[in-house]
Amino acid sequence: MTPFVSIRNGRAADAAALASLLGRHGDDVVKLVVYGPTTPAKLAAVLPEPRPAVSVVPVPALTDLVWEAVLSAGPKQRVGTGPFPDGVRCGDLTLTSAHTAPSGEGVAVQTEHVMARLGETLAALGTGYDDVVKVNIFYVGTGTAADWEIAARVRARAFPEPGPAATGIPVPRLCEEAALTQVEVWAQPGARPRRFSWPDGHWDWPIHLPYKHGNAGGGLCFVGGQVSLGTDGLPLDFDDLSAQTATSLANIDRVLAGLGASADGVIAMTAFYEGDGSEDLGLPDAAVLVPLPCLAYDGMVVEIEVVGTVSD
Repeated sequence: MTPFVSIRNGRAADAAALASLLGRHGDDVVKLVVYGPTTPAKLAAVLPEPRPAVSVVPVPALTDLVWEAVLSAGPKQRVGTGPFPDGVRCGDLTLTSAHTAPSGEGVAVQTEHVMARLGETLAALGTGYDDVVKVNIFYVGTGTAADWEIAARVRARAFPEPGPAATGIPVPRLCEEAALTQVEVWAQPGARPRRFSWPDGHWDWPIHLPYKHGNAGGGLCFVGGQVSLGTDGLPLDFDDLSAQTATSLANIDRVLAGLGASADGVIAMTAFYEGDGSEDLGLPDAAVLVPLPCLAYDGMVVEIEVVGTVSD
């Protein structure tokens, strides 16, 4: 049975301030995602053990840390020997840290290493790629399909169809020098059966990928990054942040409806968008906003993902 999950988020001046904010939650923090000027080493220096799975994404436009933490009570299993666990399992919920690969290799080889390491982490926690419900990919890129297509084909080989919800975001760099990609996943090994959502006429990627726009099971639902693309994979409302945000939100509503869920059950929303941090997207105050130099396609300027609760 998937344990009760809650998600907290906010801003912090630095790693020490973030550690203070998280301290009240203790061992219940099972995953931490941080955007902005810090590193895993700086976080490890201030976060007490046992630590959560962690992902750090450098974001040039942020001077503070924007963070999101997944909380879950109950016994936990952690695997890995580094300063942060490679993955944490709590009941039928598994979350991994962001996995990277040895530097100095091309993106295809790095991606093969990453997917192999993730597979080993999942196996050590009694699960596998068949149980992955959400995958988040950050990669070094400048907003073209060529940045992500080669690695996307490598990643796709790991997942069955129907596959997890997915979000893929380009960044100027990653924390590890020469790293070109980092990948993290959620898995629910006991959440069966699952429901999947791909509304009629919904946008598609320009190459075939195994992912579905949304899936639900075990009381949770996941909607991959929703964007303003047509069925041909081309941007709608080119460079128009307001119009694309509205389209992305409408797409989220459609995917949720296909899962028997609604916006009322959303417990986390993350918006990646092209900007400097001063823009008003008109999203709920609880949304995590991540300004970036570009997104995956020229002219596409926002991508929004959500996690929610749903009745089985």
